[in-house]
Amino acid sequence: MKYYSTSKISSPVSLGEAVIRGLAGDGGLYMPERIKRFDPDFFRSVHRLTFQEIAFEVAALFFDEDIPEDDLRTIVNDTLSFECPVVPVTGNIWSLELFHGPTLAFKDVGARFMARMLRYFLMGENGQVTVLVATSGDTGSAVANGFLGVDGIRVVVLYPKGKVSQIQEKQFTTLGHNITALEVDGTFDDCQRLVKTAFSDEALNKRVALTSANSINVARFLPQAFYYFNAFARLREQGALHGEAWVVAVPSGNFGNQTAGLFAREMGLPVSRFIAANNSNDVVFKYLKTGKYEPRPSVETIANAMDVGAPSNFARILDLYGHSWQKIRTLVSGFRIDDKGIKETIRRVHDTTGYLCDPHGACGYAALEEQLNKDETGTFLETAHPAKFTSTMEEILGKGIVPLPDKLAAFMKGKKQSVEISGKYASFREWLEHLQ
Repeated sequence: MKYYSTSKISSPVSLGEAVIRGLAGDGGLYMPERIKRFDPDFFRSVHRLTFQEIAFEVAALFFDEDIPEDDLRTIVNDTLSFECPVVPVTGNIWSLELFHGPTLAFKDVGARFMARMLRYFLMGENGQVTVLVATSGDTGSAVANGFLGVDGIRVVVLYPKGKVSQIQEKQFTTLGHNITALEVDGTFDDCQRLVKTAFSDEALNKRVALTSANSINVARFLPQAFYYFNAFARLREQGALHGEAWVVAVPSGNFGNQTAGLFAREMGLPVSRFIAANNSNDVVFKYLKTGKYEPRPSVETIANAMDVGAPSNFARILDLYGHSWQKIRTLVSGFRIDDKGIKETIRRVHDTTGYLCDPHGACGYAALEEQLNKDETGTFLETAHPAKFTSTMEEILGKGIVPLPDKLAAFMKGKKQSVEISGKYASFREWLEHLQ
């Protein structure tokens, strides 16, 4: 299958080229030339399949023209060494827990899949590829741990100084080996801008082989569709769906998760509608209200992974639906919540149900509280373990409520190793050139 650019200038490329390049030469994001749909019978029996079996069937619809079945099954099975369960919270609201992977965040699925796919396409190639990844929190740790120790691949993580939690920072600054962390004097949007500018720098790309591991890479965001299908299967398995409409609330920052959910729906997954839950960075919330998409600088919140003022993947959503505001708003409604509301939601959910929402999951839960109808079943994405935001959670609930998992405790013992740089592209470019 060929992959085209959302900017429609660069020529379509193969899957391997799209994965290795990350971003199209014209600055656009790669999209598959078509989306295959499941036969409706698949959904009548999907609850009998395991997460790995479901993920393979989804992956095959995207990638079976380019990767042999045995190789693709190996990539999927190696990626999913953990579960993503659905857990009842209250009434008709369920949590899709995406924090059971190695770094306790949803990005473990996409990052691990991409690492294995990139390694597959690079087998037999000489030289070294540098993976650039901008992070507002969990992406950096998931990507860094997914690529740790992989021969021929160097990972450079760019993150905004002082704007990620201490635990998140430790997860990608303590690894060493082929992982380098760049502490950028700026915001996540500045980090993302540096990465995108590097990809469009023709002279630099002639000297340095670059690719991206952000959700702008097709091998990062497409696998995120896996857990939407699995959520449906597990809800069916537990008797939570009896013909009711299914609504999914997605904490939304760079909109990779939301895009993957919409792709899943286009593949036939019976999602009635989505709610894009924004924090105070509400560019898409305003678009859904007005039809005007006006990116602006991000603001800092306690749901830091959602602190994005110019979400890259929104270009894919616009392309998917022909830039039709009317079509998009029939499938996705908007929701906005500020830090005060997030804190109140975490406290209320814990006090009334005993369930612990992280700040991002709380945005999704609050969206369902406001917009879910009585005849609908709602699922929100709990995207990271609450312990990754210990100081925030302790401020809201008090000490001792959120235990620190052993995986996170091990990261906290490591020594931070990072390089401080300005938010100016010239400095970043010079640093990259010195890597060679």
